Amino acid sequence: MTRSAQPRSSARAWCPVRAWCPRKPSRRPGRLGTAGGALLCVAVTALGAAPVPAAIGPGYTPAGPGSFGPPPPAPDSPGGLAGTVALSNCSGAVVRLPRSRPADPALVLTNGHCLPGPVPQPGEARADEPAHRTVTLLDVDGDALGALRADRLLYATVTGTDVAVYRLASTYGEIRARHGAVPRTLAARRPAPGTAIEIPAGYWKHVYRCAIDGFVPLLREGRWTMADSIRYTPECATVGGTSGAPVVNRDTGRVVGVNSTGNDEGGRCTVHNPCEIGADGTVTVRQGTNYGQQTSVLTRCFRPGGTLDLDAPGCSLPRP
Repeated sequence: MTRSAQPRSSARAWCPVRAWCPRKPSRRPGRLGTAGGALLCVAVTALGAAPVPAAIGPGYTPAGPGSFGPPPPAPDSPGGLAGTVALSNCSGAVVRLPRSRPADPALVLTNGHCLPGPVPQPGEARADEPAHRTVTLLDVDGDALGALRADRLLYATVTGTDVAVYRLASTYGEIRARHGAVPRTLAARRPAPGTAIEIPAGYWKHVYRCAIDGFVPLLREGRWTMADSIRYTPECATVGGTSGAPVVNRDTGRVVGVNSTGNDEGGRCTVHNPCEIGADGTVTVRQGTNYGQQTSVLTRCFRPGGTLDLDAPGCSLPRP
């Protein structure tokens, strides 16, 4: 949870977590970022077998293979910053489900910790609430195409994952007709280690490129715990403000995750400094390493038309 940002006009006055305190990328927006330092394993401590923390909640399981079979091809495969959005404190993207239609209300993907107001507490999930939020739609070069209004928060949690989905007041077809923009498509299947990825962050108008280094059984940051997280190779040196940016498979153009956090200072399992917990309970701290959360589970939690259904087969998101 350390990749969101406070409004640009203020300093660190209100941010309890580095998640809300941005650092501008070291290179110009839109260019490939580089790691601030070599990947450093700071501590490896054997704790013995550790149960899944209670914050995950009963019945929560990591995202698995998609259950819909091969999805139809996306209408387009936008690149660069196309289809991404800038929020007041985070990044995000207009996304579609594998079977979304032009007449469906459009969806925006970001992090659960990017909600206005308090971060959802461990064990808390929010669903189907009114929302009044405006996001800025960007083109491939990061130029603003216009404002989009979110009228509903369909889902948000920072338990087991770190995800939020807004419903926009516009349909996919209306957005394309007005702005010439197409959404990013959510992949229905989990990615594989070594997959080449890019992370287009709308807040800073910056695209990171790297690969998936592996998956983390449990990622603990303060009181929050996330499961089956994506660990990036060092080239994706994401910073504050990149929270909520889509993690995109560079071969397919599909969204496989959402950027969320990173270990800044080498601390052990603290806010700003998540630690990895292996299946055997071993704790590993990797200073400078950054992480995302998988999103294929979302394709199993929405009905046609973009309606949330937490009781759908294969949907393992925590319930409110």
